[in-house]
Amino acid sequence: MQTGSVIAEEIAQFNALAARWWDETGPMRPLHMMNGPRAAWVAARIAPRFPPGTRVLDVGCGAGLLSEALAKAGYDVLGLDAGGEVIEAARLHAAGQNLPLAYHHGTAEALAASGAKFPVITALEVLEHVADPRAFLSLLVSLLAPGGLLFLSTLNRTPASFMVAKLGAEYVLRLLPRGTHDWRKFITPVELGRHCRAAGLRLADTAGLSFSARLRHFQVSRDMSVNYLVMAEAVEGSRALPAPAR
Repeated sequence: MQTGSVIAEEIAQFNALAARWWDETGPMRPLHMMNGPRAAWVAARIAPRFPPGTRVLDVGCGAGLLSEALAKAGYDVLGLDAGGEVIEAARLHAAGQNLPLAYHHGTAEALAASGAKFPVITALEVLEHVADPRAFLSLLVSLLAPGGLLFLSTLNRTPASFMVAKLGAEYVLRLLPRGTHDWRKFITPVELGRHCRAAGLRLADTAGLSFSARLRHFQVSRDMSVNYLVMAEAVEGSRALPAPAR
């Protein structure tokens, strides 16, 4: 079942993991391992443009790994997710920490309809789970304030990503539950660049996010063959193109 950008089966899959989301040795272990490097990369690129206290919208926030990291870096974060159970897990984990952080259970479509705008939007490890990546990017642009920054991360569709992120992570190393990813929905940098341009965005920076099986951790790199990060900015005066007919 699908409503807008949301695929109900994907939401149900992640809701089922909510109770163990903050367990660093549990099913979300890869997100814990990559969260430090990816949050640092994002924060380092926000800082030259926007001061501490700037509003950040974290779309598809899950139970709040990135949201908390950015709030601890001094940003005023709203975490948004269509999964009610993961949002509840996020709220419970943040309780008592006195962070500039709030969570909202809902969709990006509903938030955009309210007229909300944010100087910074993040949507990390989300594009490969939405119904239509191009339409989803246009939706994110509608939430982006003039001069704002959009941060994305996703998985490249390559033989390497099939071996590492699908077979390796889900079946060999068992870092993720089986069925977490559909390799056919991974997005190449060329495709993402095309989607960004159609949405009225300019790619401003890219980087790889590489996993070392020997060291058992992720690091920012030049290798974009598996995971990669993108910073995009709205092109002044541009308008997003309509999504193609389905």
